[in-house]
Amino acid sequence: MMVGYARVSKTDGQDLEPQLQALKRAGCKRIYEEQASGGRWDRPELHRLLSELDEGDIVVLWKLDRLTRSLKDMLILLEKIEAAGAGFRSLTEAIDTTTPAGRMMMQMLGSFAEFERCIIRERTMAGLKTARERGRTGGRRPKLTADQRSEIIEMIKEGRPAAEIARIFRVHRTTIGRIGSEAKNSVL
Repeated sequence: MMVGYARVSKTDGQDLEPQLQALKRAGCKRIYEEQASGGRWDRPELHRLLSELDEGDIVVLWKLDRLTRSLKDMLILLEKIEAAGAGFRSLTEAIDTTTPAGRMMMQMLGSFAEFERCIIRERTMAGLKTARERGRTGGRRPKLTADQRSEIIEMIKEGRPAAEIARIFRVHRTTIGRIGSEAKNSVL
């Protein structure tokens, strides 16, 4: 039996519908749908699919990256599929592991995908390093200026309640407590 697996990432705002239509056209009788990152291992529908595989089934994906983003994970998943006596087919890349040529092509495509991710990671790290060298740091800009922080410290020293100070500066009370603790620790 043809068994489909469709996945989109939660944060990407992607739609499962194109994958579902392609899987139905391919003849899938069961389709497992998931909204989770391909880099995560804790995907309940994928694990349910793997546990329910029967000998002779073929796991069908719309595209290879719907299964996983890591070559290592891909090989582990393919071993599990093979151990169940099932095959694997990717519609977009025209890969079919029920043939020797399909298995070879699958491993080559996975290697290229992993290489591309490593290159992107290296470029990102180099860009972040360059930005830090230029004095830029990541993260959110501070809500309070240095002058405002000094004023808050003075108010704390005067004994004004943290809740009142928080209302004045429109921040949470814990922010005021943190500024007070930082000021106390820097004096020590």
